[in-house]
Amino acid sequence: MHLQESGEMYLETILILSQKKGAVRSVDVGEYMGYSKPSVSRAVGLLKAGGYLTVGEDGCLTLTADGRAIAEKIYARHTLLSDLLTSLGVDPAVAAEDACKMEHVISDQTFEALRRGMTALGQTEKA
Repeated sequence: MHLQESGEMYLETILILSQKKGAVRSVDVGEYMGYSKPSVSRAVGLLKAGGYLTVGEDGCLTLTADGRAIAEKIYARHTLLSDLLTSLGVDPAVAAEDACKMEHVISDQTFEALRRGMTALGQTEKA
């Protein structure tokens, strides 16, 4: 199953929320992303069917190994791109918004080159 940008965003959100609060439920995802319950329910169903997450009896969402790998990849891209843009003088809020768009379309090759460049310049240790 090819994951689209919206699916990547859901996985990244679940990762972020799980790091902040542990257990994550669909309502938490909806509140964080500003999406309706039906939209989140549909996305969770698709991600579950794709093998990217599981839903416990208590309604808690858990990323599978595949889901976690994608979420961590997207989050690493977001963090590095935000840091890069901020270091170039972009307002942090704008940098975060732009990074959110860029993280889904940048190639692995370009991302790795940016990561190496930022590391060589001592700009980031998060990537």
